[in-house]
Amino acid sequence: MEVCRNGGQKIKPYICNNKIIINMRTVLNLFFSGILITACQSVSNNDEWVDKALDVASCQLKLTANELKDSTVMPRSLWTGYDVAFLESQLERDASTFADSLWANPPKEKLRTRRNCSIYDWTSGFFPGSLWYAYELTGDESLKAEAIEYTNRMFPVSKYKDNHDIGFMINCSYGNAMRLAPNDSIMNVIVETAENLCSRFNVQIGCIRSWDFGHWNYPVIIDNMMNLDLLFNATNLTGDEKYKQIAVRHAYTTMKHHFRQDFTSYHVVSYNNDGSVESQGTHQGKNDDSAWARGQGWAVYGYTSCYRETKDVKFLEVAINVAEMIMKRNIASDKVCYWDFDAPVKKDTPHDASAAAVIASAFLELSTYVEDGGRYFDYAEEILKSLSSNDYLSEKGDNKGFVLMHSVGSLPHGSEIDTPINYADYYYLEALKRYLDLKK
Repeated sequence: MEVCRNGGQKIKPYICNNKIIINMRTVLNLFFSGILITACQSVSNNDEWVDKALDVASCQLKLTANELKDSTVMPRSLWTGYDVAFLESQLERDASTFADSLWANPPKEKLRTRRNCSIYDWTSGFFPGSLWYAYELTGDESLKAEAIEYTNRMFPVSKYKDNHDIGFMINCSYGNAMRLAPNDSIMNVIVETAENLCSRFNVQIGCIRSWDFGHWNYPVIIDNMMNLDLLFNATNLTGDEKYKQIAVRHAYTTMKHHFRQDFTSYHVVSYNNDGSVESQGTHQGKNDDSAWARGQGWAVYGYTSCYRETKDVKFLEVAINVAEMIMKRNIASDKVCYWDFDAPVKKDTPHDASAAAVIASAFLELSTYVEDGGRYFDYAEEILKSLSSNDYLSEKGDNKGFVLMHSVGSLPHGSEIDTPINYADYYYLEALKRYLDLKK
């Protein structure tokens, strides 16, 4: 079966295990209706560095979309290896304490090649989301076509219930599609996924369960705060308050147990069945007491979003306190933070562009909610200018189609160290969109 989009082009249905599993009638027909976006930047009045960033991003995203057009995968990062001595120096502990958790080094022939992932990977929604943002920022119709194509691939995830990341996966793809091209079919995907996310909520504990693996009884990670936007979105679309109520309860429980006195956040809090805390620690940071950089970004972003949707000043207070902590603890001269705020800063200590992009995007929104918001705007602008420099921004046609260089996935696992990662690109483009909107 082939379905014509406007203009007569044809699109293939998503195929998995030789079965057509996309609902053509409920998703595609309306999805390919005319899309009008008046907010596109058709005539540029941007600073030179912004125009360069958008030019590079458009080129890179198109390159990747074209290379993967006949596949069913998404681009995630580049394959990297690790040296145990380097990990020991960054973690400041003997390898015997983390050796069992290390991922195997990839074969040499794989190093610096693109690491693709399935649609069920937690990062899968970021690439179609990046395409939507790039289209919104440039008005390039070819980017719109790719955004539709790659969002379409994500449809089966709406039936998936196995982790909290479905919030990332669907809200970054279909959420942006709904924002830019609203229709009932897209709404149905968002609402169904929100229902599945709610199925992971435990009333006694007051949180959405993150993972179904590991030694924890009921693990909840700070990343979960990013998935609440899906629930807020579902309430805004349907008028049903249950999604928002679960999001608010989760945010309050997290506020109570995830933060230290200095407003740094634990990565993982595990709960006993009665709601008491089993443990507080990290899975991707330097150690249980450290401030893992991207986790701090998730925190300030998540609570800023919660304030937007609820106007609850307690959420705003958390966002402000975390933001102030970040500005105090981030000692990177270019404002692109090191991978953990407690990592020993050496010549080879990796920066994390993904954490910086998340922080920049969050700070830009936060700047609109407080009287002295200019401080947060200026800080975000510094980050964006650094990320848009030759130190982090790819050259067109290089970096295997990714926009930014130098992110870190999980250093304690030896995974994705100093490599481009798709969510860095996504939040970078989101931050650029917010920046340009505020500059108008």
